[in-house]
Amino acid sequence: MNFEELYQIKDEIEQINRTYDIFDEEHRLCSKSARVEFLTTVKYIEKYLRPGMKILDIGAGAGAYSLYFAEKGYEVSALELADNNIAAFRRNIKPEHKIGLTQGNAVDLSCYPDESFDIVLMFGPLYHLHSEDDRQKAIAEAKRVAKKDAVLFFAFIGNDMIFITELNYDSNYIKTGDFDQETFKMDDFPFVFHTLDGCRKILRDGGIEILREVASDGVSELMAEKINKLDDEDYETYLRYHWYCCEKPEMLGRSNHLLFVGKK
Repeated sequence: MNFEELYQIKDEIEQINRTYDIFDEEHRLCSKSARVEFLTTVKYIEKYLRPGMKILDIGAGAGAYSLYFAEKGYEVSALELADNNIAAFRRNIKPEHKIGLTQGNAVDLSCYPDESFDIVLMFGPLYHLHSEDDRQKAIAEAKRVAKKDAVLFFAFIGNDMIFITELNYDSNYIKTGDFDQETFKMDDFPFVFHTLDGCRKILRDGGIEILREVASDGVSELMAEKINKLDDEDYETYLRYHWYCCEKPEMLGRSNHLLFVGKK
């Protein structure tokens, strides 16, 4: 599978599935630079997590977050669409993990009862759902299965930083890149990209009260080579710097991934 073949797939569910024939989600968060996103997201989840809480991980990928919290003793339900991600996830489940893994679609969580979860994570689906109707169905389902006082976490890929990231990889990107030359809206392939204000509108239209907005990885992909060479002590300092500024309004648009914390 390559990008040209992927682009020819018109069925959205099948295209999402085959996207992870190309992208290795199991190892995506392994380097020091990539772990910035993971560690930041975990840090914010843990601000609201309490012993005995039940977690739902919608669009769980290869299970990075589900496995992390299961390792800490939490009961986790995980839903994932892509075959390769499901296979990678299953390889890493230990007998002692309290994980229920289901293959399915974020727009239909009928396998879960109403008001069942204290923490709801929706990180992958909003990278892929093209229609506003599907995005709102997914948010409505996440709200339905969340308890009244639950905290919900949503992740988006930020439109504006992707331009800089792609230019960093390809000096010809300004001439050849897939973006609108007037508006700088990125072409929504193979992922869907949103501006900061666009993310806010999607969540508010879905009845989500936004509690926090976080630049979850900031400039870490741009700085990957340098960050990956840091020793452990300096890496901890970099993380503290990132956490110091990741909620500053002026930093939010300069992040490949955006994390929103909300309540219904």
